[in-house]
Formats: sequence, structure tokens, C-alpha cells
Amino acid sequence: MKSPITRAFFGITALLTIAILANWLVSLTPLGNRGADFTENKIHTLSDGTKSILVELDTPVVIRYYASRNSDYMPEQVKLHIRRVDDLLKEYSNLSNGKLSIKNLDPEPDTDAEDSANLDGISGQQINDENLFLGIAVSALDKKVVLPFLDPAEETLLEYQISKAIAEVSTPIKPIVGIMSALELGGSQPAMPGQQAQPAWVIYQQLKQSFDLKDLGMTPEKIDPAEIKVLLLFHPAGITKESEYLIDQYLLGGGTVIACLDAYSVAAQMTAGAPNPMTGQSGAPTTSTLPTLLGAWGMEFESGTVLGDPVHATLLGGNRTGVAVLSLPQSSMPQKDNIITKNLESVTLFLPGAFKKTGSGGVTVNSLIRSSPKAGFVDSIKASQLDPSLATSLKPAGTAFDLVTHLTGNFKSAFPDGKPKAETPEEKPADDKKAEPEKPKDESLKEAAKPGNVFLVADIDAFYDRFAYNVQNFGGMQMATPSNGNATLLLNLLDQAAGSKYLIGSRSRAATRRPFTVVQEMESEFNEKVGSRIEEFQAKQKEAQTKLMDLQNQKSQGSELYLSPEQEAEIKKLREQQVEYARLVREQEKDLRRQKDKLSGNITLMNVAAMPLLVILFGLALFLKRRSSTRAR
Repeated sequence: MKSPITRAFFGITALLTIAILANWLVSLTPLGNRGADFTENKIHTLSDGTKSILVELDTPVVIRYYASRNSDYMPEQVKLHIRRVDDLLKEYSNLSNGKLSIKNLDPEPDTDAEDSANLDGISGQQINDENLFLGIAVSALDKKVVLPFLDPAEETLLEYQISKAIAEVSTPIKPIVGIMSALELGGSQPAMPGQQAQPAWVIYQQLKQSFDLKDLGMTPEKIDPAEIKVLLLFHPAGITKESEYLIDQYLLGGGTVIACLDAYSVAAQMTAGAPNPMTGQSGAPTTSTLPTLLGAWGMEFESGTVLGDPVHATLLGGNRTGVAVLSLPQSSMPQKDNIITKNLESVTLFLPGAFKKTGSGGVTVNSLIRSSPKAGFVDSIKASQLDPSLATSLKPAGTAFDLVTHLTGNFKSAFPDGKPKAETPEEKPADDKKAEPEKPKDESLKEAAKPGNVFLVADIDAFYDRFAYNVQNFGGMQMATPSNGNATLLLNLLDQAAGSKYLIGSRSRAATRRPFTVVQEMESEFNEKVGSRIEEFQAKQKEAQTKLMDLQNQKSQGSELYLSPEQEAEIKKLREQQVEYARLVREQEKDLRRQKDKLSGNITLMNVAAMPLLVILFGLALFLKRRSSTRAR
């Protein structure tokens, strides 16, 4: 032990042992599973909304994670996705302060894990003739949400889906959605004997499965944000100022409003029924707006005419074009990573109005669906009659209009003077002057106590049975299948708004799969460089083949085949060009491979050598600094 070499050997061995044990011990703690995320879009970091959901968990949540890890038939793409899910769930567990536990299960045949998967409703996917599993079941108390298959193609939605499931199971009761509408969405009894009852809208029946719907009527006494999770204004035709004031106070208290308005509602006409013999009126007006609130929110709604858009006009039956029946594809949805519109293929709006930003609301405005810049306003009646003259008479406004938009932030009151007075008949002035009663103290909110959210939709017909579903009756049973993305749009809006407040406005994650753009650019440059020569050679080859075929035809007709010296020279030249071109292509391909190998080598060198070099340089700098400090003493 007195030998310096022996002491150095044991010292280095002890140092390595301590480093390995320390690394192992740290890896067992949550701190050991954390790291710094230096990626461009922070793809390995959970969003602030997810972190807030995990921090506020007050109920233990269990995630049963089923993955077939030992299968030889699992595609490589799915194997990579399993690793990404592993990392994501580990991050969830680290940030949950022990409230979230992950159970990793491999459902091999005839095992308890397979039985557990079947009980959770996860049946696996047939891949390469084998039943493979990749799904999760999130549960808390007596609630459970199942994601049966985590599709690698939907990687960007994975965090949102898991966070939404955690928020849903940790909420003990269904969220309450308050509805204010001039229409009977829930159906109605016949007004007169002999008339048929009005059935509930299909979209209303769908919402009832997920939410506790509360019909507030058009003149509620109070709207409490602590009770009403979301307020759905669905064609609030003829709304009073008193009702707008209640909506205003609800929003300032941190509520969420989804307002579906309309410039000319076909559904209001079709569901009105026969005119009332006492009043002569036949149901709700065809136009709805929020005259006081929209201005305070910095928005304006065009409800006197409807929006036509020749770019997105719909071809209807009888080869008629609906200029104001807009079929809006993904290109009309500017926020490509927004959860609400991300998976919508198209949305069809029927005679919609349009929103314009006035810029005086003081809140953030995010457009979800927009028209084209060639849109313009047309007469409602002519548009409802599919008047062909609108195609030529429409005058583009030169700007795109918002059809679905999201307002968020700290709203200001649309009623700065407090609650509006109810309209009452004018009273005659009294002869004797009596003491005026003391005015009650104004306790109304003038500005937001909490941030609020408003989603504006410029059409309600889009969600009517006839325009959103294919409805069929089988033996008295009604079957409805969506005919477009309209119902999904409204369900997505309510789904996000009625879930955790931290999910509102959340985005999809950036994909971890990143394209090798440098290599792709190299290949593209190669193809561009050689492609024109390939086309030139193919043209010459085709021309030569045509000449040879002509000569063969002459021979088949009985004439002797003789090639002139010029023809022989031409064929020889073509063959020489073919050999030369093949050599050129091989050289270009070799050069491309050399460039790829060089790039790969540089990347490997950076990964292997750069970090150790930085550590060595840092160590040397620290050593020199300490040495200079020692000398100074």
C-alpha cells in the first residue's frame, strides 16, 4: 500500500465505485429522472397547463399502461413510440408529487395482465397477425377513461389526451353546461292536438351523454360561474339587456362562454312549426346577436346579411351552387396545432354571418376558422333561395372574415354603469314630493376578477340534424352519423371548455420525429441536377426506339434491312451516350453518398467528442483559476 502506483490504483477504483453508486442512488429519486430540455420546441417538456393539473391533484390517480414489449412482431415505428410514451409518463409521475402512479403491464397471452387489459376495454390491435397492445386506462375512485390505442400518427395529441383523461377522472361529477337558447333544443310537446312532438336535436342528445345540461331559458335570474362550467348561448334571438348583463358578470367572474349566433337561421324556420293561432307568430327569429356584449369585447357581428365566399362555395343537389353555403377545409383553419380544429377535415356553414375585430376589447383574439379574402356579404333571402345571380353580383370585401374565433383574457364590463334598469311603463309624476328611496349599493363587477374565455361561432344551422348528420330510423331506433365535421367542432369546443380550465387554448405537442432536412436538401439538389439529363436521355432513347421500329416494320414487309452509315453512326453515338450517362449518374450518386457520410461523421464526432472536450476545457479552466488564486495567496 505504500507504493504510489498501488495507492493511485485503489484511489481511482474507489472514485469510480463512488461515482457509479451515487449515479444509481440519484436515479432512484425523482431528481434523477429530470433533465434539461434544449430542443427547439421543448418537445420533452410538459406544458404549463399539464403541470397545473398535476399540481392541483387532490385524488390519487392510477394509469395502467399496457404495452407489448417482448413481441418480435412489433413494428419499429411503434417500438419508438413506446419509448416516447415511457418518457412522457415518467415526466407525469415526477411532477405529480406522488398523486399519480404508473403501472406498466405487458399483456402476454394467458396472463393476469391480459385479463386486466380486457377488463379495461383494451383489446389490442392486430399487427402482423399478432394481437399487440399499446394503450392506457386512467382511473380515480369510480371513474375511468380509456385510451385503447396510442396511435404513433397522433403523437402530437398524446399529452392533451392524457391530461384531459386525468382532469376528467379527478373531477367527481359531470360538468354543468348552462344553455340559453330561443330554440327548443331539448324537444317540445305539441302545441295543438294532432300536431307531432318536436324531438330533441341530435347534438343536444350527444351533449347530454357527457355533460349535465341545465336549461336557463332566455331570462335567467342568475348565472353563477362556480356552478355553471360553460355557458352555451345557442341562437339567443331577442336577448334582453338584463340577460346580457348576467352573461357579462358571469364572464368577469372567470366563466367560459360559447356563443353560436346566426345571420339567417334555416333551422329556426324549420323547427318553428305552425303559427300560433293566438299570436300569429311562428317560432324564433332567424337572426341572433349580442348587441351590447360584442362591442365591449372588441368584436362586431354582421347579421343583416350573410357571408358568401366563391372560393368555398358548395355544389348542392341539382348542380346548384350555394355561394353562402361554405365548405371550409383545413386550409381555412389557421392554427394548425390547435386541439379544436387539428383533426377536422372540413366544416360546412349554412348562410353564416361573420365576425370582425374592432380592436377595442383589450383581449387576445385567435381565429379558428376563416373565410377566404374573396368573401363578401350577400342578401339573405337570395342566398337561402340559391339565387345563381349571386355568383356574379358578389363583391369581395378584400379581407378574410372570422367564422369561429376565441377571445381570452381579462375582459372589461359591457355595463360600466352597473345593472341596467328594467323597462317599465312611464309613471305619472306625483303631486307631493316624497323622499326618493335609497339606491341599492352597486356590487357589479367592472372588470375581470379572473381571466375569461369566449368562443364565437357565426352559424347555428351547422349543428342542425339535417345539416350535420345522416339520420336513419331502424325499427323505431334512430341512428345518426356525422356527415361532416360540424358536430365534432361543437363537441371539441365544449370538451375543451368544460374540462380543466388549464386545457382551454392548449396546443398539440411538437412531434419528436424530426425530418433530416439537410440530407433531404442534398437529395433534392442531386435529383434536380441529374433529373433534366435523365429526361433528355429518355427522350433520345424513345426517338431511337421509334426509328428502329420503323426499320423493323420495313423488314417485315419483305424489304431487306440495310442501315446507312449515318444510321449506324447515330446508333453508335446513342450507345456511347448511354454508357457515358450511366457513368455520370454513378459518379453523382457516389458524391452524394460521400457527402452523407461526411455529414454523419461530423455529427458522430460532435456527439462523441464535443461534450467530453467541453468538460475537459471546463476542468482546465477551473484548475487554472484555482491555481492562480493559490499563487495570489
